[in-house]
Amino acid sequence: MAKTGVANLPLHGGKAPKWLFKRMVKLSRGIADVLIHEYGRNELLRRLSDPFWFQALSCVLGYDWHSSGTTTVTCGALKEAIDPQEDGFAIAGGKGKASKKTLEQIGTIGDLYNFSTAKIDELRYSSRMAAKVDNTAIQDGHNLYHHVFLFSEDGLWGVIQQGMNSETSYARRYHWFSDDFDGFLHDPHNAIVGKKCREKVLDMSSGESETSQKICVDLVNDNPNHFRKDWAVVSGLILFEHLLLFLI
Repeated sequence: MAKTGVANLPLHGGKAPKWLFKRMVKLSRGIADVLIHEYGRNELLRRLSDPFWFQALSCVLGYDWHSSGTTTVTCGALKEAIDPQEDGFAIAGGKGKASKKTLEQIGTIGDLYNFSTAKIDELRYSSRMAAKVDNTAIQDGHNLYHHVFLFSEDGLWGVIQQGMNSETSYARRYHWFSDDFDGFLHDPHNAIVGKKCREKVLDMSSGESETSQKICVDLVNDNPNHFRKDWAVVSGLILFEHLLLFLI
């Protein structure tokens, strides 16, 4: 059966009711127990990296199907439900200020899993780069405010992060999974979720942007005076075209 459907992610103010969140945590714990027992911790990671499965999980937990909180509240419940030591699976980061603790939490849990310093540094680098790509390399009008880094004791990792467009008040969610990963600038996403489309979007992480990537590197390495001269020429041509249109 084909996966179809639309889920909006509009900004909703306030917080999830405490009674609901407590139930979401308990149900998350039960679902995680079953999945890890039957299929293993890496399968739980793979499913959370699937936007359809993640969206369905949020609905099963009882949260609103069309809200920016679908991402933040569901991830918050999962983080509280998961026991890194018992499950061999961990969730670091979160919404707002919690996202700034991601690198520290990766280090703490990495030590718990007896990861080498090099492995912890690799996971931290992956967390930083995923955030940098979705906040800078992809210019789609959405600024990140939620970053969750998921990883297993086996070293696989995933990212679920979300950006908000302040003009439309709609969110966009970004899913990553290291098992389907071929570099940070070669179509790295498992999925990007959001109904609202923009006609003009710059995605420097796309495989189709390879030429643009090389040009940007050349511009950075070149003498800045050359770029100023080229920009002056281009700006002059644009101004001339506008003048012609005005005269016509």
